[in-house]
Amino acid sequence: MTSASQVPARDSAAVDVLNRVFGYPSFRGQQHEIIEHVAGGGDALVLMPTGGGKSLCYQIPALVRPGTGVVVSPLIALMQDQVDALRTLGVRANFLNSAQDYDERRLVEAEFVNGDLDLLYVAPEGLGVAATQRLLDRGKISLFAIDEAHCVSQWGHDFRPDYLGLSMLHERWPDVPRIALTATATSATRDEIATRLQLTDARHFTASFDRPNIQYRIVPKNEPRKQLLELLRTEHPGDSGIVYCLSRASVERTAEFLQQNGVNALPYHAGLDNRVRAANQSRFLREDGLVMVATIAFGMGIDKPDVRFVAHLDLPKSVEGYYQETGRAGRDGQPSTAWLAYGLQDVVQQRKMIDSSDGDLAHRRNAGRHLDAMLALCETVTCRRSQLLNYFGQVPAGENCGNCDTCLVPPESWDGTVPAQKLLSTVLRLQRERGQKFGAGQSIDILLGKETDKIQRFRHHELSVFGIGKELRDAEWRGVVRKLLAEGLLAVEGEYSTLVLTDASADVLRGRTKVMMRREAPAKVKAPRQRAAAAPAADLSPADASTFERLRTWRASVAKEQGMPAYVIFHDATLRAIAALNPKTLGELGTVSGVGQGKLTKFGQQVLDTLHDGPSSGPSVPAPSPGVSSRFGDSDHIFDEEPPDVDYDHEPPPPDYE
Repeated sequence: MTSASQVPARDSAAVDVLNRVFGYPSFRGQQHEIIEHVAGGGDALVLMPTGGGKSLCYQIPALVRPGTGVVVSPLIALMQDQVDALRTLGVRANFLNSAQDYDERRLVEAEFVNGDLDLLYVAPEGLGVAATQRLLDRGKISLFAIDEAHCVSQWGHDFRPDYLGLSMLHERWPDVPRIALTATATSATRDEIATRLQLTDARHFTASFDRPNIQYRIVPKNEPRKQLLELLRTEHPGDSGIVYCLSRASVERTAEFLQQNGVNALPYHAGLDNRVRAANQSRFLREDGLVMVATIAFGMGIDKPDVRFVAHLDLPKSVEGYYQETGRAGRDGQPSTAWLAYGLQDVVQQRKMIDSSDGDLAHRRNAGRHLDAMLALCETVTCRRSQLLNYFGQVPAGENCGNCDTCLVPPESWDGTVPAQKLLSTVLRLQRERGQKFGAGQSIDILLGKETDKIQRFRHHELSVFGIGKELRDAEWRGVVRKLLAEGLLAVEGEYSTLVLTDASADVLRGRTKVMMRREAPAKVKAPRQRAAAAPAADLSPADASTFERLRTWRASVAKEQGMPAYVIFHDATLRAIAALNPKTLGELGTVSGVGQGKLTKFGQQVLDTLHDGPSSGPSVPAPSPGVSSRFGDSDHIFDEEPPDVDYDHEPPPPDYE
């Protein structure tokens, strides 16, 4: 048990590391409390949104406590970048994974056993190997950090079987504190994480899930690729962003479409060659203005701060998945967009995927509940941000967030009970009077009284419901079908997605259930962009803006030479602050948030030369050195190589749908 008198010493050490190593003047939110708890030997389960500063919650305790912090990271493709970022700060970090050859692994193992590492990154699959466990027994471990802890949840959106084995950390090393971190989890998922990782006695820390700088927008589908192109051209020209598609084929078609229309886009999915995937991911991280079109196999662990938009061309399967994916936008706190195109076919497709799933009844019911919550978010006429926060069990600050489409351009709500009854009656009469089942298109054509060949062939013009729905347009009828499917008042079945009634349909037909519909705002109305209150960047004068761009050019040159993402050198927010301050000395430069001692030593003079047209504004970073002996060693320990192939350690990426 640690005495109270020892806490201030650790507290002082943590603040010193924050200031000196990471260059930040103060902690944010619950960071200080979490770090103090873990540094004191306590276990913790941390829920903090993407961009909230989760990594500091284990990095600083690992630097304060004796020994090496072991970080469980799910994607080996990103370990290189994580280690590069830490080494740039002067932190002694390395990784172990299956992409390394024998000699590389032996070097890292020796560093760990000799106590020459502050942080060691491993994949969950690697921890399950007996040789890795024996290696860890030979060194001193300061803590275990389990990143992306929601991967342990079998009901979650990113389940990884190897995470289930991480309960052995407590069994084998009971005296080593553990911290599990995730950016998204409902109370049920949170309880499952605690149970499966044996963290039931751990202290829970839950930050606000609100991301005020992200503008949430969901639009009805109408040629979604063209809608996406319009979004990029009018609101995000030249911005970095991610576009998510459900299938590999859709990824390829969308990337090609954007390329043909002048957008610098790259595809990413599990069917691509490993080296192509690795190259595309590397370019996205290292270059400005690239758009990555991907399946959900892409994005976990991505630490790119300036992703200005995340777009979905297909409906996510759950609110958790949607929140996790949209959270990759705006990590720097600057205004960003989460945009989703949503249509009737999305609902049909997701329902069919659940019904045809190989999972048992409990699994299908759980998937259905996840989808119901996602559909409710799409169909709501109230604030989307409030609905998101309520889903995660948090109380929103108010009824109107002022930065989602339903708040900026409120939709109308109208009583759609009679149209719903007409649609359900059409499905009922097709089944009862003709013994037939059809999809949504035929039912809508009947209601609109269309004289199509199919109507004539099946004599559907003789039905009593023929032509009784001319008060609505085709698109509005599709909205009725979508709403009924979303509410479980109608269902689809079979290979051809035919419509069938449900047990709940009768209550609508008999007038016992009211159906309220959402009338979309006109497509030409665009929600205005708002500057986020939490934006960290300084407002720049024209002269300072020019200086900022000069600094970005210098940073790009250094990053290219070192083969690392530009934000590893300095974030945009730090460069803006430098441009605004225009420091004349290294001491002045060291007062800028984000300029720690390691970066000041490594890059400080180059920054000053760039600001004041000195003799050397180009990169001159020393070559990597494999051995660092001091606790906060020489800051020149940087890899100068491409990251390993994108792949899970011994596991294929999660499946995406063909």
